[in-house]
Amino acid sequence: MAHDGGEAADTVRCPVCSGEVGASGINAHLDTCLLSNNGGHLSNSKPDTASEIGPPMKKARLSLRPGASAEHRETEQPHAAPLHVFSVFHAKNRATKADKPVAPPSGGCTSPEEKRREQRETPTAAASSPDAGPPVPGHAERHLSISSLLDGGKPLAEKIRPSSLEEYFGQNKAVGENTLLRRMLESADIPSLILWGPPGCGKTTLAHIIATNCKKKGSTRFVTLSATSTTTNEVREVIKQAQNELRLCKRKTILFIDEIHRFNKSQQDTFLPHVECGTVTLIGATTENPSFQVNAALLSRCRVLVLERLSAEAMAAVLERAVSALGLRVLGAPEGSAEDGATSTDCPGDSEPKVYIEQKALDTIAHLCDGDARSGLNGLQMAIQARINASKLDAPAQDILVQEDHVKEGLQRSHILYDKAGEEHYNCISALHKSMRGSHENAALYWLGRMLEGGEDPLYVARRLVRFASEDVGIADPSALPQAVSAFQACHFIGMPECEVILAQCVVYLARAPKSVEVYKAYDNVKTCLRTHRGPLPPVPLHLRNAPTRLMKELGYAKGYKYNPAFSEPVEQEYLPAELKGIDFFTWQPSDQ
Repeated sequence: MAHDGGEAADTVRCPVCSGEVGASGINAHLDTCLLSNNGGHLSNSKPDTASEIGPPMKKARLSLRPGASAEHRETEQPHAAPLHVFSVFHAKNRATKADKPVAPPSGGCTSPEEKRREQRETPTAAASSPDAGPPVPGHAERHLSISSLLDGGKPLAEKIRPSSLEEYFGQNKAVGENTLLRRMLESADIPSLILWGPPGCGKTTLAHIIATNCKKKGSTRFVTLSATSTTTNEVREVIKQAQNELRLCKRKTILFIDEIHRFNKSQQDTFLPHVECGTVTLIGATTENPSFQVNAALLSRCRVLVLERLSAEAMAAVLERAVSALGLRVLGAPEGSAEDGATSTDCPGDSEPKVYIEQKALDTIAHLCDGDARSGLNGLQMAIQARINASKLDAPAQDILVQEDHVKEGLQRSHILYDKAGEEHYNCISALHKSMRGSHENAALYWLGRMLEGGEDPLYVARRLVRFASEDVGIADPSALPQAVSAFQACHFIGMPECEVILAQCVVYLARAPKSVEVYKAYDNVKTCLRTHRGPLPPVPLHLRNAPTRLMKELGYAKGYKYNPAFSEPVEQEYLPAELKGIDFFTWQPSDQ
């Protein structure tokens, strides 16, 4: 076919959008077409109805159909459907339009790689996940049904996880009103943080709230990793993506590492240069003391945020929010409380039985979960599930009442926070030691019980008691050391739980015994004297040396030594080196030099 001009001869038809494009720019045009969400339209004209439904259709290649004339090729209108050879592009575009329209960011950086990274990035909020359950920010929101609680497959603590600081209870000192960190979180100006606190205090929840705020702002990307299952190569890949995002899209990346103490020192060093230059903002969560588990260099680049164990009042607020979300009616609740209002279980036509819970049962959970919100919510869920399953067998049509006994049966006993290799281990043994030193037998028994009920090795406690008998009791009661050694041997023979009374007896004996640190201080002075001595240490005096050979006797070994049992009166003899003559380590004070 002849062309009228040279410019027309240099144009080709795009196989995706059917537009005329210069031959030299067809490759760039195809890239733009395939990556564009609107099927490759480059014009600024308003799209018509057909283009909004799907991408523009490609004209049929009439040469492929038998019997088509040249005149017909020029005048035939395009088909209503595209050829199957390009159906993959149109199907992709239709799926994109059907799911959600995505507009390119202001920076003009949109790529398929970003879609592949969505599986790493934290959802905007808990409500964005189809199986996460509805959000529960207040009583006006839709409630979770009891059936969704049983069949959802997720713990209750995960389903009602807060998505805003207004729903975040129990950490007023850290992120309360008018705190500096609260204002920084609300403005999405997040510094690098180390969240340190016991299990169930809200570390991961706070990270989710930060992710929600960042997603709303749209200028920050939030990536979640867990140190229990993430390799160093995966961390490097995330950091590389963060560098590209910052360079190309001017978008910051917040990297949340759960259980960051699981990374060893060399793995933690991976973050150092990138946190230093601002490539990523690091948020690490740990239950261990960061002073021991996090590199000092990384710790200096982050702010440590200490989250406390939830109080009983904070746990009551958490449980009240859960009860409202589940649509339970509380019996015995204070007048005017939210639980007195109508709930979703009261809806007419609802086939599910009504579920009631005693206020006393909620108070029991709040006091028995030891400040662990996750444990308390899971205990509530377990009690409700057990009662619903039991009612299906007994009387399916009757209402269900959850009482205090049902809650206690689910929790079994108080949830004691104790880690035999972590921070609480050293805190409790220190409290036990100081209580015995202060002759407070009741406190000593309490801390002993905290350790043993938390699963501590009884032999470890017994070894500490042997040390205490010599360090703190000492020569004030010489029988304390044999008492402690006997307790250690008895624990070794018997084991737990029978040996707990043996340890209790020894603890009370040591707490009541008179105390003397005379020997302890004197020996500590000896160590200080040796470590601060300048020059070579003084030699042992010749008269104190043994002389088993003739040569040693000729050299003066043992010469002039007075054998004490051979004298009826005290013997005057020098036993210290000449440089230390007259020193008394019981009263000696080391010099500052």
